[in-house]
Amino acid sequence: METNEIKSIISQGIPSAEVLVDGDGTHFQAVVVASDFEQKNMVQRHQMVYKSLGNRVGNEIHALTIKAYTPAEWDKQKSFGVIK
Repeated sequence: METNEIKSIISQGIPSAEVLVDGDGTHFQAVVVASDFEQKNMVQRHQMVYKSLGNRVGNEIHALTIKAYTPAEWDKQKSFGVIK
């Protein structure tokens, strides 16, 4: 599976999201920034991302690391230099 395909699938499942995906073809990292994450804890946010991907995780996607942020949290990450 290609990174742009994963990005597209997550974006379709969470339309408000800004999605960045990197990976090697089986192991992927996704940063998902969405206003839909407001008032959601980290587990709920990850569940939303996994739901958008359906049964691909564990099949075409062997491993997926997710970082899920609200827009305000994302801005904070960038301002602290954690994310470039």
